[in-house]
Amino acid sequence: MSDSVALDPVDLHILRLLQNDARTTYRDLAAAVGVAPSTCLDRVARLRRSGVVLGQQLRLDPAKLGRGLEALLLVQVRPHRRDLIDPFVERIRGLPETRALFHLTGPDDFLVQVAVTGTGDLQRLVVDEFTARPEVARVETRLIFQQWDCGPLLPPA
Repeated sequence: MSDSVALDPVDLHILRLLQNDARTTYRDLAAAVGVAPSTCLDRVARLRRSGVVLGQQLRLDPAKLGRGLEALLLVQVRPHRRDLIDPFVERIRGLPETRALFHLTGPDDFLVQVAVTGTGDLQRLVVDEFTARPEVARVETRLIFQQWDCGPLLPPA
């Protein structure tokens, strides 16, 4: 059974525009897609209710907030059990340095994107918050030199 939602060309156009600028007014959005503002409002509300639109986010520049060094941490949790994973995830999500957390398949169990003030802060984070945990078997660190945003996420054609 699929969780996908049926989307018509107007829905897709609305999603493309909102992904590029979520602050677009309903009036401007309606004009761009060729429907009445009330129709546009109804469509966006339906997209939210159906879970296609998950929300809006304010994006901040970590470097401008004093966290100019970003890294990816590959983490192995051993043993890989629910009673260890759930508290690990809760703790890591609660760290102010954590930007994203992914549960993976393969040799590494988690990928954690972090933003820190510098190498000393990164070392402190890895040693005090990751390797100090008894369930963490291994942490590998990869520095992020540059990151790019990619195009809108739209359903396959």
